[in-house]
Formats: sequence, structure tokens, C-alpha cells
Amino acid sequence: MTAPIPTNVHYHRKERELELVYEGGESYRLSVEYLRVFSPSAEVRGHGPDTATLQVGKKHVGLKDITQAGRYALKLHFDDGHDSGLFSWDYLYDLIWRREANWADYLRRLEEAGASREPLGIEIKQL
Repeated sequence: MTAPIPTNVHYHRKERELELVYEGGESYRLSVEYLRVFSPSAEVRGHGPDTATLQVGKKHVGLKDITQAGRYALKLHFDDGHDSGLFSWDYLYDLIWRREANWADYLRRLEEAGASREPLGIEIKQL
């Protein structure tokens, strides 16, 4: 099955969320952190399941730019310098539907590695 193509893509800078709007008004928001840690690039995913690199310290990452790659994907330019990997419409739609399971698995892997979502392992407490 081929995923639908969004009719609108909007970056909510303050919330650091990418909103995908589909025909019929369906709208989904994905955090930039989620998109960054699940980037389809070889740098993140490796060249197989055993070569993937756990992404840490990405809690506050944002987007510098978004460009369309042909009619099939977006290229996201993250403010931490990462900009490899194309987010196909199919992959983005898969990230929407697997968000809860993906995120739970990511948090489990961070915990197992003794790593943090915070940059440089610094825990920031809100007052």
C-alpha cells in the first residue's frame, strides 16, 4: 500500500513539531526530536540492524530548513548539522502510525545504554 501524500507540511518552530496535513483534513504532528532519532540516513540506521547508531542528546534539536526531494520525499535539515537521509512519504506515514511503539523502544534503548535525551548528558530541570 502506498501512503498518501500530504497536502500541506508546516513546521511549528516554537513547539519543534512538523505537521503533516492530508486530504480530508487528517493532521499529524511529529516532534523534530522523533524525526531526528529515526532519520532514515545511513549515519543513523547504519547498513543493517546491527550497525544502527543510537542517537542521544537530541531533545532540543530543531529544523533549519525543509526541502522537497522530487515528488516522493522531504529532506529535513536539522539544526545540529544532520541533513542526510530522505524522508519518503511512505516512511513519514509509517513514523506516524508506529510513533508510540517506536518512541517506547527508543526510550528503552536509551535507558539500557545509560544515555540521555539531553545534550551532553545534562539533565535540565524546569522550575
